[in-house]
Amino acid sequence: MIDDVKADAESKMKKTVEALKRELVGIRTGRASPALIEPLKVDYYGVATPLQQIAAIAAPEARLLTIKPYDQSSLHAIEKAILKSDLGLTPMNDGKIIRLAIPALTEERRRDLTRVVRKHAEEAHVALRNVRRDSLKDLEELEKEKMISEDQHFRGKDLLQEVTDKYIAIVDQVAKTKEAEIMEV
Repeated sequence: MIDDVKADAESKMKKTVEALKRELVGIRTGRASPALIEPLKVDYYGVATPLQQIAAIAAPEARLLTIKPYDQSSLHAIEKAILKSDLGLTPMNDGKIIRLAIPALTEERRRDLTRVVRKHAEEAHVALRNVRRDSLKDLEELEKEKMISEDQHFRGKDLLQEVTDKYIAIVDQVAKTKEAEIMEV
């Protein structure tokens, strides 16, 4: 019983870390990466569609992204989505393809981006603690239903705390690595 609760909590915590990594991929580090704009939502015929589904995204140079829509009529919608995003990029449209020049990051912008990374890491910490709280409730219910003893309940609490500490350390390491990547000149 306790192992099931622990395994469920660990699975949810693993997904939280994966979600954090996906979020951090989108934070730019001065190099052009298609992952920077792939998840961007574009209003495509009234439906919010990820950019990667309606256009081919490439990085032909270190500081340039190109976006070639599969449907030319979506060009202006893509441009509008890029302008509305908080990426701070200005699209250049030649009628067939959109070019995004990735400017070099200033020291101030690097610090802003590290704050964004910390904010995402803190959100991941909160999510991990919420998973722990839900799992602790599950343990309490198992004890109330006499499916586990009080000793097993306390052992389960300790196991959950160990798992939570492990995943918080992973989140901290992921955030620290991304911050170092951003601050690298």
